[in-house]
Amino acid sequence: MIFVEQDPSSDEQIREILSLNKIAVVGMSKNSSKAAHYVPKYLSDNGYDVTPVNPTADEILGKKCYSSLSEIDGEIDVVDIFRPSDQVLPVVQEAIKKKPKVIWLQEGIHNSEAEDLAKKAGIKVVFNRCMLAEHQRLSK
Repeated sequence: MIFVEQDPSSDEQIREILSLNKIAVVGMSKNSSKAAHYVPKYLSDNGYDVTPVNPTADEILGKKCYSSLSEIDGEIDVVDIFRPSDQVLPVVQEAIKKKPKVIWLQEGIHNSEAEDLAKKAGIKVVFNRCMLAEHQRLSK
């Protein structure tokens, strides 16, 4: 297994991010056995306003599914990305236009170029972390 570094966020910073409510999940899956399905489902079950983004689905978890971030009306606090590291850059470029407070790259995902772009736009970046795992770890 390739070791991927993790962002240097402190527990306090992660708690602050987890206090945000509107989460757009890019790459959300219809397949309930995939992390890209059960992680956003967990977040939704725990009171987060989750918006699925997946061009191959009309709805997931009974919520309207969007083909892209740019189709979503209104504010997004966190863009949670479930895409392979080499596919993150165009997602981040699109996300920057929505001006989220945070871009969160799920466990195993890391793209320095995309992360630097987001940071230059004033957006916090979390990478190689799972929102479900962090939520459970810090909720105790």
